[in-house]
Amino acid sequence: MPGRPTSTPEAAVIGTDMSAQVRALAAEYPEIAACLDPARVAAQRHRDTELPAEQDDFGAAGSGGRGESYVVAQRSVLTRARGIGRLLDLVAADRRAPSRLVLDLLGGDGLVSRVAVLTGRTDTVVATCDASPFMVDQAWARGIPAVRQRAESLLFRDASVGGVLLAYGSHHVPVAQRGTVAQEAFRVLQPGGVFVLHDFLTDSPVDVWFRKVVDVYAATGHDHPHFTRDEAAGYLRSAGFEEVGTRLMDDSFTVTGATKEAAQEELGRYMADMYGLTKLYAELGPGDTHRRTFELVCDIFRYEDADGGHREVETSLAADGGGWAVTMPREALVACGRKPGAPA
Repeated sequence: MPGRPTSTPEAAVIGTDMSAQVRALAAEYPEIAACLDPARVAAQRHRDTELPAEQDDFGAAGSGGRGESYVVAQRSVLTRARGIGRLLDLVAADRRAPSRLVLDLLGGDGLVSRVAVLTGRTDTVVATCDASPFMVDQAWARGIPAVRQRAESLLFRDASVGGVLLAYGSHHVPVAQRGTVAQEAFRVLQPGGVFVLHDFLTDSPVDVWFRKVVDVYAATGHDHPHFTRDEAAGYLRSAGFEEVGTRLMDDSFTVTGATKEAAQEELGRYMADMYGLTKLYAELGPGDTHRRTFELVCDIFRYEDADGGHREVETSLAADGGGWAVTMPREALVACGRKPGAPA
């Protein structure tokens, strides 16, 4: 089951070796391996030998990426569990496709899969997918089945899976390729299967965070446009999905600490590591970076409600009485659509 230590000896370098990924899936996760398209896998292996490696923004620090600090942040598995659980609910809700396999197209090191396991979900089997070899390595090292593939060029068979999730990084897909990603999701879904696209509204607090903080302090920068409602829904409709709708979803973060100050500093640490704020670390050192990041979070993550109320970072006694909890409000844009037809 995903989340157990892997017995695959190639796990440390599996991200760059498509053949090793296929062998590991066949041996340990045959339900996923059976859905791969051999011709598409062979074509990917050919591209790997013919084309130079691309810059990997989520690679190791030595290669100029921010993957290592991102992986450190994800050790706090349940910090983002609220939003991830809701996304998995949307993929599984009223699913009419027979397969319970869900492709997590921007899966990183397998956080969605780990949350599914820790929260006891049995309605979904998550296949972690990512274009970053480093992230695929990290997923396999945690016993999470992963496939290196680009979201706009999937290696799965036509009509082979029950759900597709594009989340937590959809803005990294170039605008010119976003429609192709929706088309690929449509292709691999069984009739009745669900596609969920998750990102953040243009000019929302999340967008401001990326422009004013991540783009300034991360070694990789962050010049990636976010989505409008019409844009997100338009990709799904153009690809052929029906029952297309958009909504705003609570995707807040929650961290805990023994004291009020420790909990607040933990949120600063989590955000600084998750977004690779290496320039801030170099300028201020760890402790001051965590405190300064918390201040920036409080300044930016504020939401106004239609009734005149507002939501902002909140620090309170933890529900279990075992310390303090800090919740950072975050509102995500979600577009959902279903592939027409009934399963055979």
